[in-house]
Amino acid sequence: MSQSSKGKVAIVGSGLIGQFWAMIFAGGEYEVTIYDIVPEQVSKVLNNVQANLSKYEREGCLRGKLSAANQTQLIRGSSDIESCLKDAIYVQECVPESVDLKRKVFDQLDAFITEDMVLATSSSCLGVSLFAGNMKNKHRTLVAHPVNPPYFVPLVEIVPGPWTSKDAVEKTQKILESVGQSPVTLSKEVPGFALNRIQYSIINECWNMYKDGLLSAADIDKVMVDGLGPRYAFIGPLETMHLNADGIVDYCERYAQGAFNVCQTMNPPPILYDADTAKDILSEIGKSIPVSEVPSRRVWRDNRLAALSALKTKLKEKIE
Repeated sequence: MSQSSKGKVAIVGSGLIGQFWAMIFAGGEYEVTIYDIVPEQVSKVLNNVQANLSKYEREGCLRGKLSAANQTQLIRGSSDIESCLKDAIYVQECVPESVDLKRKVFDQLDAFITEDMVLATSSSCLGVSLFAGNMKNKHRTLVAHPVNPPYFVPLVEIVPGPWTSKDAVEKTQKILESVGQSPVTLSKEVPGFALNRIQYSIINECWNMYKDGLLSAADIDKVMVDGLGPRYAFIGPLETMHLNADGIVDYCERYAQGAFNVCQTMNPPPILYDADTAKDILSEIGKSIPVSEVPSRRVWRDNRLAALSALKTKLKEKIE
């Protein structure tokens, strides 16, 4: 391990999220080893990471103080799980969202976990209690769920299992903060964690509004993009309540009854987002964004998020 690095991080799983994690940790001056069982995939991933870091540098959105070339030098690949984890202080698992697969991977990793490591899963909905219960080192496991794309959206949800040690939680918080992420820590496991519980609530009401013919798909998205979205890019719903009256207590005294009355008219969550409504939405949204153009639109989204991230950083620096 280089004397100048902050330590070694192991990334298990070389998909898109694993690649983002590798770039984030390299930007924070950690040595990174990405694991994939297929050697050819490892080589491909390292080339992708190098290309993306160079691109971010050209576009002025590279994270950290090191150059893209120096960050690339901090990232290695491996098809041997033991060498990947050797000397790591933190392990970020990034395999697909499957209880059986995660159980298999965590059981395999268990043999190499030490008291100096944290083993975190990038799971978006699955708590470690679902797949880490038979591990010898289960007290070193937790969820560290990023938001896609994590390079430009810094939130990470830390979700301890019922057996996770306080030390593992605190170490994860410090490491994530040191690489520029913005961790929040739940007190316990809950289905969907925090972000998806909020996100699903929004999607459910949007779905019901569309199904009831209240608004078009374009206008529903416009409510977020040109209404709630700009505000929520800088302040959350609780601070919004606080600022929209003389403090949050005054807000509740003024508006709680009205909010309750509105909520009473809302429909229950839709069952599995029915296929007929999905096809109707596609017939509208597909006119401006055909399915074939989704990949390019995703790139457009990431570029906009990169620009917003740079703006928020610049504004924060001016305030400080």
